[in-house]
Amino acid sequence: MIPGAVLERSAIRELLLATPPLVEGWIDLSAQLQPHGFDLTLRDVASFAGPGRVGPGREREVAPTRPLPFEEDGGLTLAPGAYLLTFNEVVRLPLDLMALAWPRSTLLRCGVSVHNAVWDAGYHGRSQALLVVHNPAGFRVVRNAPLVQMVFLRLGRPVAQGYAGRYQGENLTPAGP
Repeated sequence: MIPGAVLERSAIRELLLATPPLVEGWIDLSAQLQPHGFDLTLRDVASFAGPGRVGPGREREVAPTRPLPFEEDGGLTLAPGAYLLTFNEVVRLPLDLMALAWPRSTLLRCGVSVHNAVWDAGYHGRSQALLVVHNPAGFRVVRNAPLVQMVFLRLGRPVAQGYAGRYQGENLTPAGP
């Protein structure tokens, strides 16, 4: 594999079926596996319930959130604003891969953006992202909908130490109904 190369479908599939898997907890492998990435799907949505804070060094306080309940049909109508998403899938990056993700193009066409951070080599957890509804008419989303496409990049060589930050192992406890 060429360093810096984006993994393609067959390489991603091979890693998904390996032990341990690159991603687990997916809904539909054939639908989520893309030519150059893997779709992450919606598990939960939360609204922000107060301010967060960041200071020098590692000084930070994550903004409190409030979970938003899905309706009986599994949908949720969101007013314009910012929301915290949690994905269904658990990502486990080996020491020679990092990942980036971008919103599915349908979201952009609906006036919605998704923002996330870099997934560092060695990260393991159920990730979160920021969804922003820019459309003044709002946006409707349904549980398990594909929201972002994760793209995997091969590093020139494995890192000596993988991600060991605050979010390692995040959201791995079982979710409620």
